Amino acid sequence: MTKKVLIIIPCYNEGQNIAKLLDEVNKLNVQGYEFTTLPVNDCSADDTLEKISNSSKQYLNLPNNLGIGGAVQSGIKYAFKNKFDFAMQMDGDGQHPPSEVEKILKGAMDSNCDICLGSRYIKWEGFQSSAARRIGIRVLNVLIRLSTKQKVFDCTSGFRLFNSKAIQLFANYYPDKYPEPEAIVYAKLNGLTITEVPVIMKEREEGKSSISGITNSIYYMLKVSLAIFFLKLNYVFFKSK
Repeated sequence: MTKKVLIIIPCYNEGQNIAKLLDEVNKLNVQGYEFTTLPVNDCSADDTLEKISNSSKQYLNLPNNLGIGGAVQSGIKYAFKNKFDFAMQMDGDGQHPPSEVEKILKGAMDSNCDICLGSRYIKWEGFQSSAARRIGIRVLNVLIRLSTKQKVFDCTSGFRLFNSKAIQLFANYYPDKYPEPEAIVYAKLNGLTITEVPVIMKEREEGKSSISGITNSIYYMLKVSLAIFFLKLNYVFFKSK
């Protein structure tokens, strides 16, 4: 039976990148899967919406900027409402090549997991991000392992696949700003299974990441660390009740 996959692409000011990405995504062809592309325009100030509307039959145009977490959850709610078998998150800046989608699908099928992460740091191929960010990722990986006993290599990867069980969970709650590491912890605390597969990512061709520079990297690490700490504390507190 053909599986329905919704590809959620959160976009904020990605007018320079999104048209090329959507052209590649719309050509996806993997046997046994039917793909629907859903760009989510997060109240961009550039021509992102125009580029999306020219390339996609369906898209979401958020009236207010919700941040990446809100944009992704909007797509997940769409997947839940329309009964998709899987939802795949993919960044709108072109760092996640559509040619790698099949690897993540295969990893999910082989492991029968609820969430499958595409990781840069298993085989260390392709774009690896800045040194400062890699240090922050390692710290967060350790924190996640201490909190959940889940070993991860690339907790910040926004290239990930959710099955129907994960879609249902995240339709009700999904972390807001910098959600990827916190979402892993939330999923594990709710009994979901997670696996990771190696993928090759690319450096964004145009624009600038919101997490660039030492100051932003430190802020990101501290913010996410605190979010994970309080999420775990909340879980322990209510579980003991």
